[in-house]
Amino acid sequence: MSSRSFNSSDIELVTIYEISKTLSSSFDLENAMREVLNVLAVHLGLQRGTVTLLDESGDLRIAAATGLTSEEWRQGRFAIDEDSIRKIAKNGVPTVISDANESLNRADTQPGGERADTSIFVIPIKSERRCFGVLTVERPGKPPVSYQRDIRFLSMVANLIGQTVRLHQAVESDRAHLMRQNSMLQRELQGRYKLENVVGQSKLMNEVFADVHQAAAGNSTILLRGESGTGKELIARAIHYLSPRKDAPFVKVNCAALPETLIESELFGHEKGSFTGAVREHKGRFEQAHGGTLFLDEIGDTSPAFQAKLLRALQEREFERVGGVRTIRVDVRLICATNRNLEEAVSNGQFRADLYYRINVVSILLPPLRERPEDIPGLVQHFLSKFNRVNGRSLVISPEAMQVMMACAWPGNVRELENCVERTALMARGPTIVQRDVPCQRNQCLSMLLWKSRLRPVDVPVVAAPMSNPEAAGADRDPMGGGPADSEQAQAQRERLIRAMEKCGWVQAKAARLLNLTPRQIGYALKKYGVEVKRF
Repeated sequence: MSSRSFNSSDIELVTIYEISKTLSSSFDLENAMREVLNVLAVHLGLQRGTVTLLDESGDLRIAAATGLTSEEWRQGRFAIDEDSIRKIAKNGVPTVISDANESLNRADTQPGGERADTSIFVIPIKSERRCFGVLTVERPGKPPVSYQRDIRFLSMVANLIGQTVRLHQAVESDRAHLMRQNSMLQRELQGRYKLENVVGQSKLMNEVFADVHQAAAGNSTILLRGESGTGKELIARAIHYLSPRKDAPFVKVNCAALPETLIESELFGHEKGSFTGAVREHKGRFEQAHGGTLFLDEIGDTSPAFQAKLLRALQEREFERVGGVRTIRVDVRLICATNRNLEEAVSNGQFRADLYYRINVVSILLPPLRERPEDIPGLVQHFLSKFNRVNGRSLVISPEAMQVMMACAWPGNVRELENCVERTALMARGPTIVQRDVPCQRNQCLSMLLWKSRLRPVDVPVVAAPMSNPEAAGADRDPMGGGPADSEQAQAQRERLIRAMEKCGWVQAKAARLLNLTPRQIGYALKKYGVEVKRF
């Protein structure tokens, strides 16, 4: 074993120090044990060394080794047979094989052709009376007459390894427990925050669900904001039924649907004979919602005169009916909704600032569908299941058709998606909705005219009329009216074309209708301006 003695106290002390430092400084258990074996090999001149661990099922696994060939490692070759290793691990008693070549019928030879003597020390790896495996060390030569000191030293090394293995297993067990707890909490939160009749599993919608549950417990006024069709009424109902007022009435009013002359009477009620046609006393929506929730949809579309009357009712929770003098007090929680930019309306004098501050106590923003495309498949399946249930059908949707729907921007949001699914399902000619069944694939997207009118003022200018015969115009004419392809105007038309394609989810048929072009014309324009169509 080189010029140094295996029993040297100095070497043993240095070796123990290096091993303890290695084991305490690494989070990679197998790499740490491999370094331990390397330290033993360098300091003590070992031939081979392995750390063999027992897993929970009792199988043996070489966790670290030194001196083994890649083939021996791959085959999981042990220094002694598995049964002996299991027996030593079970008994917890160190074992020394003094003539390993003869006992194990091995043929290790010296360069001169003589057989080399090899001794094997098999030391159980224990910690707190539990055996985790064995440390196996092979060294040249036969053991000395008294090798108890060698066993004590290697047992110290094995105990250090055992403590490290136990610590790592405890850390892994705690980590697995925390992961299970985290998974359970996530499932619990998802179940708790899931709202009835509201489909959504995206991060944005989970944030909305969390806000809804948080806000529902109080009595503060809530302002729901978001584009048309994002489901503000569903969220308002969810807030009501999650609140302590769930057993009281939920009354909704669409402020944009009521004319100016009737909205005050509808909200506050009127006395008999207060105006022509008032043949009986009428309770307003505020009174009907007493003890419950009043949902005012599209509040941003009300007039300044009505806003002043509404402000008093919100501040004092009292009002008089139209034509009456008796003050009526109510206990109502108010939920308002709008798709307008109220801040801009306030700055323009179209919405009262004091009313804005009164209703904007808790604000919940509902994201548009284009910002949460991962929710589209779930919504499509929900609406398709609803259609099948109502119409006694069993339609399914193909992946290609689903991809088309996921590529759309859905300016009308969930409401538009629901109508599209119903229309597509109704007109499908087979048991499976395929790509060609989706209306936009057949130039029959009914929402494009509305979308076009919304985008025309600020986003995508639309030419007045398409060319009736683009093929006869020649290659130097642009169907979008841009002139020669290298002109400055053509660059602006290229940017307009790209914006239109982005707005339409890179669906050429939709972009063609948006720009008032034919599919052939937009294909020519894309080619002329070198616009690469994105595929989803």
